[in-house]
Amino acid sequence: MISAKRNISLFFKILLIIGFAYFFWLMLKITLEYIPFNPEVSFLMIKQTEVVKRPEYLTFFYTHVYTSIFVLLSGFLAILRKDFGLKNFHRNTGKVYIFLILILAAPSGIYMGFFANGGFFSKISFVILGLLWWFSTYKAYQSARQKRFKEHKQWMWRSFAFTLSALTLRIWKVIIVYLFHPNPMDVYQIIAWLGWIPNILLIEYLITKKHL
Repeated sequence: MISAKRNISLFFKILLIIGFAYFFWLMLKITLEYIPFNPEVSFLMIKQTEVVKRPEYLTFFYTHVYTSIFVLLSGFLAILRKDFGLKNFHRNTGKVYIFLILILAAPSGIYMGFFANGGFFSKISFVILGLLWWFSTYKAYQSARQKRFKEHKQWMWRSFAFTLSALTLRIWKVIIVYLFHPNPMDVYQIIAWLGWIPNILLIEYLITKKHL
């Protein structure tokens, strides 16, 4: 029984490492599109109303984009729970992950959620996602401070499930567009929810079954 649990955990980690490495590379390519600053490239091309009418929008946008790539990397390294021969490596990467989310990535993501494409239901989803992302990360920080490390680990996995929505919503977008060719705004409404709900359901299942 113990061996089976270890095998499942190992398989899950290997799958996560391979998948993460590939999609992190894709996310890095997307991030580099916004260097140097150019408000007329990629996603910003369809957000010109916000760019023109809301001077603060670009600040929040660039804050979110530039920090999220580091959140992905530091979060991934933190959940591996390895020091790789470096003193306090796990602890320090976890601190970077938590700081970036609580102070920069989640607040800017919540702001951007109010202007998400796809109408009211998309906006609701992205705002909820941002709030849950911040809350789960704060709980991970709080439980670590209180030395409740089992809870800390579980909350970190929940937080990382929300972090991975940056990847999974893009995967769902490709699948849905390829299979069904829906209206672009309909796609946003669908992936706004699919991007994070299956993630957190999977993590809750693994926590419940004591695999995490």
